[in-house]
Amino acid sequence: MSQMPDKPRPDWDPRSDTVVSNQIKAYDAMRHRCQVALSDYLGWSLFRHEDVARALDDHQTFSSVVSRHLSVPSGMDPPLHTAYRRLIERHFEPQRVESFEPLCRAISADLVSGLERRAEINLVTQLAQRFAVRIQCAFLGWPDSLHQPLLQWIQKNHEATLARDPSAMAAIALEFDGYISQLLEARREAGAAAPQDITSDLLRERVGDRPLNHEEIVSILRNWTVGELGTITACVGILGHYLAENPQVQQRLREGPHLLPAAIDEILRMHAPLISNRRLATKPVEIGGRKIAAGERVTLMWASANRDEAVFGDPDEFRLDRDTAQNLLYGRGIHVCPGAQLARLELRVLMEELLKGTDKIGLALGRQPTIAIYPASGFSCLPMLIL
Repeated sequence: MSQMPDKPRPDWDPRSDTVVSNQIKAYDAMRHRCQVALSDYLGWSLFRHEDVARALDDHQTFSSVVSRHLSVPSGMDPPLHTAYRRLIERHFEPQRVESFEPLCRAISADLVSGLERRAEINLVTQLAQRFAVRIQCAFLGWPDSLHQPLLQWIQKNHEATLARDPSAMAAIALEFDGYISQLLEARREAGAAAPQDITSDLLRERVGDRPLNHEEIVSILRNWTVGELGTITACVGILGHYLAENPQVQQRLREGPHLLPAAIDEILRMHAPLISNRRLATKPVEIGGRKIAAGERVTLMWASANRDEAVFGDPDEFRLDRDTAQNLLYGRGIHVCPGAQLARLELRVLMEELLKGTDKIGLALGRQPTIAIYPASGFSCLPMLIL
């Protein structure tokens, strides 16, 4: 009777103190040491730009159906993904996104004007999280009364993730779904008098020859909101920290705000707001010299791929002339972020208002930022001084 081959030994521990203390630095080291690495926690992790791009382009081998929970459309493959994706893209048409700019600017200006000057603030809790919640509620047509519950929900979700408490995380996910269900029920009861917004629009959407069901609508809104709250919060912290650490770049952008779109994409290339995404191998495949069996988990490490020297040279060199097609900030292929234009608008407008409404953004003296740990990115605490 032939013996099964031994499973390869793990190459690294993504939850070790070395990795957790500075994810970006640790992933840089892995990209040089072990480009396709096995761990008990993440399965096979791909660190090179070339390998991540290959997985993104080959959805037949690297499936997005990775969870037992419904995830519309990010956890689907074609042909099922195609119909849902088409439906979702209609809600991010350029005209709708552009018409959101005045409200986005009003929210941004209000938050910036409310920041305390010449005193230490935590940019994460006092600007980044508040901006993420207010901007998301405004775009989806959700009431201001949800701002505080959502901010508390972010904190609870963060604590449960840090504690690695699966039961708490499951309960927190259910709590979030409860908020969405209440919003949908209120709109169903209101009928023709329901607010004219994206959330109401979803109740009228159809996929194929039938209306979207409740579970599908909740999944779409959960994906939009949970993803947006986490990544926009991370983006604002990363951008604020970079400008504080690089006063010459900060001054250049104050003098030339037209450079902000390219600068924002470049800063977020260096320090990814989204660390990774998951895939599942549908058949045996060799990548980066490693053999991956059918059914094994694969983790695409955006935070490493976007710093790959083979594509970007010095990953920490701030350049505004890079080939944007190589930047995986908003993904690539069939799952490229449908809300990329919206996110770019939101971040540009906030940074315009932050630079216009301040004289200087600096780090608080003698205080170190607290780097967020996986699966979060950016900072969990960012002591700063605003002048």
